[in-house]
Amino acid sequence: MKNKFGLQDDDIHLFNEAIRGAKKIQQDQILHTPIRAKVTQPSSKKMQQEQVDASFYFSDEFQPQLEAEGPTRYLKPDSNPYELKKLRRGDYVPELFLDLHGLTQMEAKQEIGALIAACKRENVFCACIMHGHGKHILKQQTPLWLAQHPDIIAFHQAPKEWGGNASLLLLIETQESVRR
Repeated sequence: MKNKFGLQDDDIHLFNEAIRGAKKIQQDQILHTPIRAKVTQPSSKKMQQEQVDASFYFSDEFQPQLEAEGPTRYLKPDSNPYELKKLRRGDYVPELFLDLHGLTQMEAKQEIGALIAACKRENVFCACIMHGHGKHILKQQTPLWLAQHPDIIAFHQAPKEWGGNASLLLLIETQESVRR
């Protein structure tokens, strides 16, 4: 057999003498702690109550002052304006998605309430709501509802990769986001 490293027999023998008695190292397995604390599954009754509580904030009568020009966006007063810019650029990756296609306004309100409750429960900071184009009913109402909720820090029309002008990226105030 041809020696592919070009070492001579004396060098190979010298190497074998040098490593005699060495033991093979056992590979350690390092377990990293998860970023979010594992949450136990709450009872269905508690989940329904969270959903009702979260959708309590949504009124069809209230008209928040949202900017009419440009993409749909909102920033909670006293929040960092840089967060809105990072949302616009797509710096945040949504962890939860909600598709409102085919839902009535009442169902959409309940689902948005459930999404916010789930985000708070699971410590999810960024979520995406896909309202679609359709007849523009949910597209117009969704930002009005979200601007009323006290746990919404900001929302912005999603970048193309997350649905473009048929969806919204939103930041939810969670226990972990308060620490940031």
